[in-house]
Amino acid sequence: QVHVAESGGGLVQAGGSLRLSCAASGRTSRQYGMGWFRRAPGEEREFVAGINWSGAATYYGDSVKGRFTVSRGGAKNTAYLQMNSLKPEDTAVYYCAADPSGAGSSRMGEYDSWGQGTQVTVSS
Repeated sequence: QVHVAESGGGLVQAGGSLRLSCAASGRTSRQYGMGWFRRAPGEEREFVAGINWSGAATYYGDSVKGRFTVSRGGAKNTAYLQMNSLKPEDTAVYYCAADPSGAGSSRMGEYDSWGQGTQVTVSS
Protein backbone atom coordinates (compact mmCIF):
# COMPACT_ATOMS: atom_id res chain seq x y z
CA GLN A 1 0.00 0.00 0.00
CA VAL A 2 0.89 3.65 -0.46
CA HIS A 3 -0.24 6.86 1.15
CA VAL A 4 -2.75 8.74 -1.00
CA ALA A 5 -3.59 12.42 -0.61
CA GLU A 6 -5.97 14.50 -2.69
CA SER A 7 -6.54 18.24 -2.76
CA GLY A 8 -8.34 20.93 -4.70
CA GLY A 9 -11.93 20.63 -3.58
CA GLY A 10 -14.09 23.61 -2.75
CA LEU A 11 -17.28 25.53 -3.47
CA VAL A 12 -18.13 26.48 -7.04
CA GLN A 13 -21.22 27.69 -8.87
CA ALA A 14 -23.00 25.51 -11.38
CA GLY A 15 -21.26 25.66 -14.74
CA GLY A 16 -17.90 26.32 -13.14
CA SER A 17 -14.73 24.26 -13.00
CA LEU A 18 -12.44 22.71 -10.42
CA ARG A 19 -9.24 20.70 -10.64
CA LEU A 20 -8.45 17.99 -8.14
CA SER A 21 -4.93 16.71 -7.54
CA CYS A 22 -3.78 13.39 -6.15
CA ALA A 23 -0.43 11.98 -5.12
CA ALA A 24 0.37 8.47 -3.98
CA SER A 25 3.62 8.15 -2.09
CA GLY A 26 5.58 5.40 -0.40
CA ARG A 27 8.54 3.08 -0.72
CA THR A 28 7.60 1.51 -4.02
CA SER A 29 8.83 1.44 -7.59
CA ARG A 30 5.40 0.29 -8.79
CA GLN A 31 3.47 2.45 -11.21
CA TYR A 32 -0.10 2.51 -9.92
CA GLY A 33 -3.30 2.95 -11.81
CA MET A 34 -5.13 5.95 -10.34
CA GLY A 35 -8.85 6.33 -9.86
CA TRP A 36 -11.35 8.90 -8.69
CA PHE A 37 -14.51 7.99 -6.85
CA ARG A 38 -17.14 10.08 -5.11
CA ARG A 39 -19.85 9.69 -2.49
CA ALA A 40 -22.77 12.02 -2.21
CA PRO A 41 -24.80 12.26 1.02
CA GLY A 42 -26.99 9.21 1.39
CA GLU A 43 -25.50 7.55 -1.67
CA GLU A 44 -23.01 4.77 -2.27
CA ARG A 45 -19.50 5.47 -3.46
CA GLU A 46 -19.39 5.59 -7.25
CA PHE A 47 -16.68 5.49 -9.87
CA VAL A 48 -15.88 8.82 -11.52
CA ALA A 49 -12.75 8.34 -13.61
CA GLY A 50 -9.61 6.23 -13.82
CA ILE A 51 -6.32 6.17 -15.68
CA ASN A 52 -3.87 3.33 -16.16
CA TRP A 53 -0.22 3.34 -15.13
CA SER A 54 1.05 4.77 -18.43
CA GLY A 55 -1.74 7.24 -19.05
CA ALA A 56 -2.66 5.47 -22.29
CA ALA A 57 -6.06 4.29 -21.07
CA THR A 58 -8.75 6.34 -19.35
CA TYR A 59 -12.19 5.40 -18.07
CA TYR A 60 -15.18 7.50 -17.05
CA GLY A 61 -18.46 7.06 -15.28
CA ASP A 62 -21.48 7.77 -17.48
CA SER A 63 -22.54 10.82 -15.49
CA VAL A 64 -19.26 12.68 -16.06
CA LYS A 65 -18.32 11.72 -19.63
CA GLY A 66 -17.58 14.78 -21.73
CA ARG A 67 -17.27 17.04 -18.68
CA PHE A 68 -14.44 15.55 -16.60
CA THR A 69 -10.93 14.67 -17.72
CA VAL A 70 -8.46 12.49 -15.83
CA SER A 71 -4.74 12.77 -16.48
CA ARG A 72 -1.44 11.75 -14.97
CA GLY A 73 1.08 14.18 -13.60
CA GLY A 74 4.77 14.31 -14.44
CA ALA A 75 5.77 12.85 -11.09
CA LYS A 76 5.27 9.15 -10.51
CA ASN A 77 1.86 8.14 -9.16
CA THR A 78 0.22 11.54 -9.45
CA ALA A 79 -3.06 12.29 -11.15
CA TYR A 80 -5.48 15.11 -11.79
CA LEU A 81 -9.21 15.36 -12.31
CA GLN A 82 -10.31 18.39 -14.33
CA MET A 83 -14.01 18.98 -13.74
CA ASN A 84 -15.85 21.32 -16.10
CA SER A 85 -19.51 22.25 -16.49
CA LEU A 86 -20.14 21.26 -12.90
CA LYS A 87 -23.69 20.55 -11.79
CA PRO A 88 -25.25 20.56 -8.30
CA GLU A 89 -25.52 16.77 -8.56
CA ASP A 90 -21.73 16.59 -8.70
CA THR A 91 -21.66 17.65 -5.06
CA ALA A 92 -19.88 14.91 -3.12
CA VAL A 93 -16.73 13.92 -1.31
CA TYR A 94 -14.21 12.95 -3.94
CA TYR A 95 -11.68 10.23 -3.22
CA CYS A 96 -8.50 9.34 -5.04
CA ALA A 97 -7.30 5.75 -4.95
CA ALA A 98 -4.29 3.76 -6.14
CA ASP A 99 -4.58 0.47 -8.05
CA PRO A 100 -1.50 -1.81 -7.76
CA SER A 101 -2.51 -3.75 -10.88
CA GLY A 102 -1.87 -0.57 -12.86
CA ALA A 103 -5.22 -0.73 -14.67
CA GLY A 104 -7.02 2.24 -13.10
CA SER A 105 -10.38 0.71 -13.98
CA SER A 106 -13.82 1.19 -12.47
CA ARG A 107 -13.48 -1.93 -10.30
CA MET A 108 -13.36 -0.57 -6.76
CA GLY A 109 -11.95 -3.79 -5.35
CA GLU A 110 -8.78 -3.37 -7.40
CA TYR A 111 -7.74 -0.33 -5.37
CA ASP A 112 -5.83 -0.94 -2.15
CA SER A 113 -4.95 2.60 -1.04
CA TRP A 114 -7.41 5.45 -0.56
CA GLY A 115 -7.16 9.12 0.31
CA GLN A 116 -9.22 10.84 2.99
CA GLY A 117 -11.36 12.66 0.43
CA THR A 118 -11.94 16.26 -0.54
CA GLN A 119 -15.32 18.00 -0.52
CA VAL A 120 -16.71 19.42 -3.76
CA THR A 121 -19.84 21.52 -3.46
CA VAL A 122 -21.63 22.91 -6.51
CA SER A 123 -24.23 25.58 -5.84
CA SER A 124 -27.16 26.22 -8.15
